[in-house]
Amino acid sequence: MIGRVLAAVAVLTAPAVAQAVTQAPARAAGPSATPAAVAERVPAVMAALGDSISTGFNACGWYVSCPARSWAAGDSPAVASHYLRLSELDGTLQGQVHNFAVPGSTSADLMGQVTKAVQAKADYVTVLIGAQDACRRTEREMTPVAVYRQRFEAALKELRAGVPGVRVFVASVPDLRRLWQVGKDSPLARTFWTAGRICQAMLANPSSTRQADVQRRARVRARVMAYNKAAADACAAFGPACRSDGGAIFSFPFTLDHVSKWDYFHPNSAGQKALAEQTFKRGFEWIAPLSPA
Repeated sequence: MIGRVLAAVAVLTAPAVAQAVTQAPARAAGPSATPAAVAERVPAVMAALGDSISTGFNACGWYVSCPARSWAAGDSPAVASHYLRLSELDGTLQGQVHNFAVPGSTSADLMGQVTKAVQAKADYVTVLIGAQDACRRTEREMTPVAVYRQRFEAALKELRAGVPGVRVFVASVPDLRRLWQVGKDSPLARTFWTAGRICQAMLANPSSTRQADVQRRARVRARVMAYNKAAADACAAFGPACRSDGGAIFSFPFTLDHVSKWDYFHPNSAGQKALAEQTFKRGFEWIAPLSPA
């Protein structure tokens, strides 16, 4: 029965679990000028784009999205998302948040989500996408890096054209091989990965130490690293209004304690909280409203 349920929802799965300092280019005063921190006003409208990681999938229920526990747009104190932190700085943001992420989305779906963010006039947008581009049934089905890069660049250009003052935060895709490393010795994790056919490009034959499987995992990891570089490069080209996490999520040493026990794949509440913490501190420096005199 569990196997049939997992197989039915496997198409929805997307994985669990750049700049580290918010700085602007040196001022034009001369060679001795030093970079100055950029302080941004709290946004009026926020939107989260991406896949099931950003919808909080399996963070509070059995194979359902849990938007309240999204690292980006959730309102659960247990996670302390970007939205919650920003709304505590300035109450005008409260309620003005949209989660346009969709479980199973790949970079091919990013433009459609951007269109919704533009229609909502979101002036702060988080993006975390690429896990499903790598988590295919086979390596051959993974999105080529050049295609991923073109889609990401096009999406950012469309976002800027639609909301000229938009600020963007780009989170790196988690290290899928790290997931295999922390779960490969767990009988339950191996069972869920196999029965649900979860991210087979990386997680197939989880107990195998054959050279072919070792090399396959290394290639999939390299593909994720290439996606992250492409996204970070696109963010850098976007300019000071875009921040990336400098690979913080990819390099975060998560454990099974950060992963949902309903699929051993998606971040649970603790995992979502870690995502929020690691990304928010590497994003913009936001201006808090002045206290009343």
